[in-house]
Amino acid sequence: MTSTSTSTSSMPAKPSTPSPGLSSYTVRNRFRVQRAGFVLLGLGALIVVLPILFVIVTIVIRGIGAISWEFLTAVPRNGMKAGGIFPAIVGTLLLTAGTALVAIPIGVAGAIYLAEYARDNWLTRAIRLAIVNLAGIPSVVYGLFGLGLFVLFLQFGTSILAGCLTLAIMTLPVIISTSEEALRAVPTEFRTVSLSLGGTRWQAVRTVVLPQALPGIITGVLLGLLRAAGETAPILFTVAAFFLPRLPRSPFDQTMALPYHLYVISTQVPGMPLQIQYGTALVLLALVLSMNIVATLIRSYFRRRRQW
Repeated sequence: MTSTSTSTSSMPAKPSTPSPGLSSYTVRNRFRVQRAGFVLLGLGALIVVLPILFVIVTIVIRGIGAISWEFLTAVPRNGMKAGGIFPAIVGTLLLTAGTALVAIPIGVAGAIYLAEYARDNWLTRAIRLAIVNLAGIPSVVYGLFGLGLFVLFLQFGTSILAGCLTLAIMTLPVIISTSEEALRAVPTEFRTVSLSLGGTRWQAVRTVVLPQALPGIITGVLLGLLRAAGETAPILFTVAAFFLPRLPRSPFDQTMALPYHLYVISTQVPGMPLQIQYGTALVLLALVLSMNIVATLIRSYFRRRRQW
């Protein structure tokens, strides 16, 4: 009897379990909170997406009737109430290409210096702060700056060159900041292994870091160029012509551009058919979306080749 009672008393006591009612209530409460969070997130996404879809559908419905071969390939006639918008399309492509030629090398080079070579001191922090602040400056300020520097001081005149340089300065902060973040996101081990094999820092950046950061760099370049393609204020002061039914012959010529052309026919030309206005907006929208799709495909290709 004594041994039996001793063994019984030495057995560990069972841990107390929480009340089943309290546990199920807590679980149900958590599911309610999670469901409410999903509903709020869905409503927020819907509030953002629905106006964009409404604008796109409205432009497509009202502008598709104006799209024709003549509208896309002919020059404007009869005070821009007839003919096409071919000079404006070509001018937009020229300005975007010129902006890319100037902004991409300078922006990526600046990002490489800040991410890989610059020391972390008050000067580099001030430079980064200035870049972030420059990205938020209104585009009309860049237009006035381009007018004063390139058009008047350097005497480039209202020309494609002045417009491209102005748009390049406007897009540089976006390209530099996003490219620097993409470079910093590459793991440090990639650089360490390259340097341990006897390579220089530039060889590590050129052959290892840049290919891995290329998807993020392409994203930054895309954001900058899409903004440049759709801006009106900078080209209003530096390059855009009100009515120019011919193609530019040199970088020092003026040119028409789709954003400014759309602004002119919507506000300055009385009696302009709404179909032509929406048709021009549809062409600009299709051009921007096409650039976005091409850049997304390129970014996806390099992202699949990324090794981390």
